[in-house]
Amino acid sequence: MKSGRIVAATLAGHFAAAFAALGMPPFYDRILRQALNSDTTYLAGWFFVIPTLFAALANPWWGMQADRYGKKRLLLRAHIGLALSFWLTSLSGNPWEFGVGLALQGMLGGTFAASNAYLATVVTGHRLTRLLTVMQGSARAALFLGPALMGLLAHGADPLILYRYLAALPLLSAALVWYLPASEVPATPDTLSSADAGSASIVRESIPPRHLYALQLAFIFATVITFPYFVTFAEHTLADLPAAAPGLLFGLPHLVYLLCAHPLSRYLGRRRLLATLAVCQILVALTLLGQACSHDLAMMAGWRIVMGIALTACYIALHGLIAAITDAGNAGRRFGYLEGSTKWGAVAAGLVAGTAAAHWGVQAPFFIGAATLALASVLTFFLMSRLVRGTFKQPTQTAN
Repeated sequence: MKSGRIVAATLAGHFAAAFAALGMPPFYDRILRQALNSDTTYLAGWFFVIPTLFAALANPWWGMQADRYGKKRLLLRAHIGLALSFWLTSLSGNPWEFGVGLALQGMLGGTFAASNAYLATVVTGHRLTRLLTVMQGSARAALFLGPALMGLLAHGADPLILYRYLAALPLLSAALVWYLPASEVPATPDTLSSADAGSASIVRESIPPRHLYALQLAFIFATVITFPYFVTFAEHTLADLPAAAPGLLFGLPHLVYLLCAHPLSRYLGRRRLLATLAVCQILVALTLLGQACSHDLAMMAGWRIVMGIALTACYIALHGLIAAITDAGNAGRRFGYLEGSTKWGAVAAGLVAGTAAAHWGVQAPFFIGAATLALASVLTFFLMSRLVRGTFKQPTQTAN
């Protein structure tokens, strides 16, 4: 089977699963009130964290199993596991059973890491960097479209029952994966096309995986920490704000990513990855400070657009760094740990955001995010200096 068809089928399967998984969280409060007849709506915030927390615990282990038993098998497992957990969630009769269903979604899912690991058996180098950027776009498109379409489907219906129908999406994804080959031998530098001839340069920026996971965790923490209270901050800070503006402002960086990821990945992600990451980390930090000090819609929109561009460049640089230390043999472990660091960053961001907002106000997450990215840029410059001196050992397939 041609690699283009393999990639298209993998992306389609991931989008279907992500659409289902990311579309329902905004309706947890409604599920508690309408479907479960519960007044424990305060649990909705905690339920946001449960799938992420259990995914952070499970993803590294599933990644190691992918390296041991095969990426296709574990990708099938992820889709089927997500479908099963959706169906079990739809049977919930009280909030605690609903919480268990969400935990199962985190433990049995993991389609993003599994899809990336499988793609690493198909392509390498800069092509892998660009595909990882497209995969991130798939997740953001699902985040952008999922809640809106789920809102239409849930109108006037039991929102909990939607999980039963959504289970069909990962099952369809599993059917797509079933017909894919078990593995493909990635291209070697000698067989790369002319378009990828320069991709071998990213090997010169191979850094130890643990440092890459730390950079990923810090980046996710610094950006996600603003999510829980952004709408509240916009409503209380910006003057003469239209009713739909806060939600549109929240989604603006995701939209910018979708528009800019493909053209930017044609020029970024080949070389000078750490330099790109360091500069864009500082730029994102500045946009967070700018947003915290914004008092009108135009200024906030401008900062959000610049933030979207800088976020996109950061992701491309991170994708290039992970591609440089990933091959078909270690892809499961690499992406399992990388996704685990992403989930831990999101969990920490949610917990710190709540505490900071309660003590210092809804502006506090912006300042904490900016400070975190400033520290991350210092680490990135330090890694650049070590790379120039050649003090890094080449990563091995057994390293985490």
